[in-house]
Amino acid sequence: MHGSSARVRVLAALLLCLATSASCAPARKHAPPLQTADVVMLSDLHFDPLYDPAKASELRKAPVSEWAAILSRPASPSRAADFNALQTSCKVRGADSAWSLVRASLQYAKLREAKPLFVIIGGDLLAHGFPCKFHGLAPDATAEDVSAFSAKTVAFLALQLRKTFPAVPVYFALGNNDSGCGDYRETPDSAFLRSVGMSFAEDLHDPASRAALLSTFSKFGDYSVVLPPPMKDTRLIVVQDIFESAHFESCDGHADADIATAQIDWLRAQLTEARTNGEQVWVMAHIPPGVDIYSSFHRYLFAPGEACNVKKPQTFLNSSAIGDTIAEFSDVVRLAVFAHTHMDEIKLLGNAQGGAVPAKLVPSISPINGNDPAFLVAQVSPLTATIKDYTVYAAANVQGTEWAREYQYSTAYGLPDFSAASMQKLTSALIADKTGESQKSREYERHFLAGGGTFATLGLQRLWPAYSCSLQERGTAAFHSCMCPQSAAKP
Repeated sequence: MHGSSARVRVLAALLLCLATSASCAPARKHAPPLQTADVVMLSDLHFDPLYDPAKASELRKAPVSEWAAILSRPASPSRAADFNALQTSCKVRGADSAWSLVRASLQYAKLREAKPLFVIIGGDLLAHGFPCKFHGLAPDATAEDVSAFSAKTVAFLALQLRKTFPAVPVYFALGNNDSGCGDYRETPDSAFLRSVGMSFAEDLHDPASRAALLSTFSKFGDYSVVLPPPMKDTRLIVVQDIFESAHFESCDGHADADIATAQIDWLRAQLTEARTNGEQVWVMAHIPPGVDIYSSFHRYLFAPGEACNVKKPQTFLNSSAIGDTIAEFSDVVRLAVFAHTHMDEIKLLGNAQGGAVPAKLVPSISPINGNDPAFLVAQVSPLTATIKDYTVYAAANVQGTEWAREYQYSTAYGLPDFSAASMQKLTSALIADKTGESQKSREYERHFLAGGGTFATLGLQRLWPAYSCSLQERGTAAFHSCMCPQSAAKP
């Protein structure tokens, strides 16, 4: 009897399980949310496929799938002399990145982070003087030939990024040197933009992201995509901001201010949509807003006290529109990413209402400004789309044969993250130190130019009041009041 009762109880339990299957399933262990995800950030590769001019003709004929083999062959006997002649005729000072440096940089980036959540490239993929060098080696080349070879070079770099980080989305911005017709020159809906858009789309594995890029890229080089999971409701908006520069001209030599206006209208529409949808946003563009300290004040390096005589400092862009627009949407924009200067820099983009957006300027791979090649790996919170920490890695030489960790952000500055609140604290501390001699200022100066050493540090120190005031972007009037409070107070 007792055995029968037990069997009845077991049978009843089984029937209950079948009726409510969830109660029979073993308890599932919910994986904790991902604390951070790694993101690789590079910029200003300035790749020069004409570093060995003797290979130019073969590169023009070969598909990009064969370029790596061609570029990896031993240099031609006259390489150095031919290259120097090309540099001289095109008035290019210093050398950009040969294929060996680009390859070494990508290999080391993969060694530091083999499977990042995504990779971003902050623009200036092509070497300085690119169209001039091409014409120097192919005098009979047409404008279409120049555009096609420029686009082909970009396609080669996009292919190398796909090979280095397979199945990882790579998001590119275009810089002022990335053009089918010349530095700071481009024409909306050009053959170059159409071709490059196709190359960039191949580095996106999500069909929706590809479609989004292709739907807008050919017009101005802009696009807006959703960042991959586990990033929570986060959008990346990429702007080709040479159209915002005072140096901009179309390929036929005309400047059209309506293009810049239309571009800002597009950016505003994207940010408004993100706000409506409850999304977080990263904005990436090549040229930062704000005062160009080098162009404005380098002549005062040995007379820094005279810098206050500059009443209207030069700015990177023609207006403050892009910075103002980003800051206006500080409730949704978590990060702005720029490059262009080749230096390791920060900014805080503020608005009159007290809102602010942290901005990171990514150091360059190209060593043309006397810096060592460098890049960074960031740890990002998928939940808040905030950089929690980042590490900068730099090469020990311009060939990129040896690399090491340059510094870690959290260790250098003792801050918990790269948020607007943290950047407000850091930039305010740097501005308050008018001598550039505090511990945080010295740390910043040391890493400003990767591998720059004492000379670069002393140079930045001499212009520290001007430079530190540029870290908070609130317009040129606020900058001048910050740099020269005594002269600003005079009637």
